[in-house]
Amino acid sequence: MRFRREPAGFLEPELTPMIDMTFQLIAFFMVLLNFSQSERIEEIVLPTSALAKPPVRPLQYPITIHLKLDGGVFYAGNELTNINRLRPYLVNERVVLKGRDQPLSDATVVIRAHRLAKAGVVQKLIQICQDEQFEVFALRAEEDVGY
Repeated sequence: MRFRREPAGFLEPELTPMIDMTFQLIAFFMVLLNFSQSERIEEIVLPTSALAKPPVRPLQYPITIHLKLDGGVFYAGNELTNINRLRPYLVNERVVLKGRDQPLSDATVVIRAHRLAKAGVVQKLIQICQDEQFEVFALRAEEDVGY
């Protein structure tokens, strides 16, 4: 039995699967970016500063605290109405660091305070953290680009 070989014509590559995969990757990264920004709380409007710059390198062990305008605090997804209720959470963070044999100086307390929050409340928040032996702080602000 003989088979005849038909001449092969010009074959065009099928681009549809590649285009579909590209759109799936774009959608995946859009969702991923939305989850990575979950630390932001809409109620917190950061102050602006021309001196504000993004960190040079990622923080080793960030502890992010959000201070609302009314003096309430958001920490680890929990809304605390009184700033003093933050102490047990800070004790827990300290215990976790000691359990990992890391010094407390590896932890950076990141304070995201509302732009109209009272400076005295921010100072009290820092004092509470210092009472729990945390010593490295970062205050967040938005960069004022001058537009």
